[in-house]
Amino acid sequence: MSRWTAHVLTLFPAMFPGPLAHSLAGKALQEGLWRLETVDIRGFARDKHRTVDDAPFGGGPGMVMRPDVVDAAIEATPGPGPLLYLSPRGRPLDQGRIEALAREPGVRLLCGRFEGIDERVVEARAIEEVSIGDFVLSGGEPAAIALIDAVVRLLPGVVGDSAALVEESFTRGLLEYPHYTRPQMWQGHAVPEVLLSGHHEEIRRWRQAQAEAATRKRRPELWQRYLARQAPARGS
Repeated sequence: MSRWTAHVLTLFPAMFPGPLAHSLAGKALQEGLWRLETVDIRGFARDKHRTVDDAPFGGGPGMVMRPDVVDAAIEATPGPGPLLYLSPRGRPLDQGRIEALAREPGVRLLCGRFEGIDERVVEARAIEEVSIGDFVLSGGEPAAIALIDAVVRLLPGVVGDSAALVEESFTRGLLEYPHYTRPQMWQGHAVPEVLLSGHHEEIRRWRQAQAEAATRKRRPELWQRYLARQAPARGS
């Protein structure tokens, strides 16, 4: 059986595995449940200075990654799965897309730097652009690490109790309910009585209500999408 593989195209391969060498992802990597391959984009530069960027046409600040160099790196990395470019202008990455990527044989992640990548490569290769949030990073590497971590934990055998994945935020379209553990009383704050009752159905209903309340308060746009999905079921 082939292992899910992440190919990361980057100017800074030494940034990997980074955090991915630790915790669940790191243990799974050591056990061979997934693979990580890095491709040094600078290795595809064509001059003695290994130049990977140039000034933008039309003027303006910063530099742009050259299309010939980036395309050569892509051409040399025919790994399995879709090719994604981590970009702040990309489609917001959500749990649904992460779950779909976990079903793929792998993914190729293109990490930009400077002002970004020459648009002609994005168009010629029909690269899917994805964003991890409405903010700007120094490069795509931290975003790639976040994406890989989110996917790896969904792979078979990575999380010991796979049932725990069902209750997580976004899996059912809601934020997750609050959690409590020992001590039962901490700094004058008690654990909700229902969690001590032993009545599983009452606990389930409480957790569902808490998840709905948290989503409605903190993520109103997510709450509206949840309601829209519930409407057909309630009307059937």
